[in-house]
Amino acid sequence: MHNLTQKDIEQVHSKGLTSKTIKTQIENFIKGFPYLDIVGPAKPIQHIKTFDNTQIKELIKKYNSQAPEKRIVKFIPASGAASRMFKNLFAFMHEAKNSNDQNTILNQKQYKDVLKFFNQINKFPFYDKLKQTLASENQDMDKLLQQEKYDVILEYLLTPKGLNYGELPKALLPFHRYKTHTRLSLEEHLVEGVYYACDKNNRVYLHFTVSPEHLDAFKETLNKLVPKYEKHFGVTFYIGFSSQKESTDIIAVDMSNQPIRTEDGSLLFRPGGHGALLDNLNEIYADLIFIKNIDNVVPDHFRDTTYIYKKVLGGYLLQLQEQVFEFLYQLNNEPEKVNTEKVRLFIEEKLGFIFNDNDYSELRRVEKVDLLFDTLNRPIRVCGMVKNQGEPGGGPFCIRDENGNISLQIVEKAQIDTKKEDQRNYLESSTHFNPVDIVCSMYDFKGEPFDLKDFVNPKMGIISHKSKNGKKIKAQELPGLWNGAMANWNTAFVEVPIITFNPVKTINDLLRKEHQPL
Repeated sequence: MHNLTQKDIEQVHSKGLTSKTIKTQIENFIKGFPYLDIVGPAKPIQHIKTFDNTQIKELIKKYNSQAPEKRIVKFIPASGAASRMFKNLFAFMHEAKNSNDQNTILNQKQYKDVLKFFNQINKFPFYDKLKQTLASENQDMDKLLQQEKYDVILEYLLTPKGLNYGELPKALLPFHRYKTHTRLSLEEHLVEGVYYACDKNNRVYLHFTVSPEHLDAFKETLNKLVPKYEKHFGVTFYIGFSSQKESTDIIAVDMSNQPIRTEDGSLLFRPGGHGALLDNLNEIYADLIFIKNIDNVVPDHFRDTTYIYKKVLGGYLLQLQEQVFEFLYQLNNEPEKVNTEKVRLFIEEKLGFIFNDNDYSELRRVEKVDLLFDTLNRPIRVCGMVKNQGEPGGGPFCIRDENGNISLQIVEKAQIDTKKEDQRNYLESSTHFNPVDIVCSMYDFKGEPFDLKDFVNPKMGIISHKSKNGKKIKAQELPGLWNGAMANWNTAFVEVPIITFNPVKTINDLLRKEHQPL
C-alpha cells in the first residue's frame, strides 16, 4: 500500500486514521477531483432572495419572537496565527535589519503597503500599547521613526521581544479603538452574541475553534474579559472550544504521488482545511448555529446593519424550517393527502433545487413521495451573500450533479474549469460573493440531530501545490465547510449589505473606515 511500513501504519492509527483512509487520500491525489458542472451563477431575486422593508420587519419580528426560546450558538473558526496578516511586514523587517538605508527599502514598490503602515501607524488600535512597550525598553517611537529604524519598531510589534503579534491568533489582536479602550476581535464577537444570540434566560453561547497551542491564551484572555461584559450586559456567557482533530489530517505527497517523510522518517501530514471543522460543528447541540469568521467584525457604530441582517437570516431560516417540517410531517404520516406538485414547487422556488425532469416525471406517486421526503429531510442553511467587489473567495452558483439535478452551492474558483468558455463566462458574470455569513438548522422534523457527515460530497475536495524545504509537494483539502461539506444540505441565499462584510486579511485592512473610530 504505497510502501507504508508497519511503523507508518502505527502512526496513521495514532492519529485516528485508517490505512483505508490513507489509500483513499492517495488515490485522490492520483485521480484529482472533478471540476463542478456549473449551469450558471446564482441570480438575484431568482436564487438570491432580496427583501423589502416590510419583509425585513416581518422576519426580524419572527426571529425576535422565536429565538429566545431556542438554543443559539455562534460558531467562530478562530484557528491559526495571524502571521499572514503581517507577511509583508515580516519580509521588510528581515530585509531592513542589516541595512543602513531602510527608507530606500521602504520606498520599493513591493513594500508600498509597509510604507502605508508606517505613514498611518498612529491610526492602528495597538499604537498606544506599542509605544508604551517601546518606552518600557527605553525606546522612543517618534525618534525611531525619525531615525528610520523601522525594523526595531517591527521587532517590538511582531516578535517575542515585544507584543509578539506575529505569533498570536487573530482573535487576540486589537481590532478597534474606542474613546477609553480598545477591543480584540474576540471581544467584538462577545458583544455581537449579546445582540442576536441571547436566549430568554440571558444566556449567550459561543464556540471557538482554536489551535491547541493557543488554547491557554484564549482561556486566560476570556477569564479577564467575560466578567466585565457579563456585568455590563446582564448576561451569562457559555463559551466552548474545540480544535481540528488529527483524524481530519491528510497525508502529503510529492509530485509523483509518493508519501513525503519528515527528517525523522515519519509520514508528513497536513491539516485538512476548514472542511475539517465539520467534525467540530457536528458535535454542537443547538437549535440554530450562526457561522462567522473571526476577522469579520466592526466597531459599535457600524454594527446595527449586522444585527438587523443576522436576524433577517435567522428569521428566514425559521420561516423555511416551519414549511419544511410541515411538509415532512405530511409526507411521513399522511402521504396520500400530500400535494406532491406543491412540495416540488416549494423545493424549486425556495431552496433552488431542481429535479432532473426526465427522471422525476417517470416516477410513480409513491416514489415521488419518497424522493420529496429524502430531499427535504436534510440540514438547512441560509447563507448571506454580498455584491461582488473583487474580493477573493467563493461565490453562489447553480450546479448540476451526476444525476442531472440542479442545486445551489457555494463554489471556490479552484473548483471551476476556467479553460472551458461557458464555465469561465459563468464565473465572470457572477454578481455575488460568499462572506461566510451563515445560519444553520441541524436537526430533523422529529427533533433529532442529523449526522452532518451523511451530507458531504467527498468529490469536492481541492488539491494544491505547496513547498516543503524548497521542494514542490501536493496538498489536499477536505471538501470545504461551506462548500463540499454542506453540498447536500438544503440551501437558501439571501442578499446582505456590503457593510456586513469587513474581513481583516492584512494589517492595513484595519485602516479602512469600517474599522476606524468615528
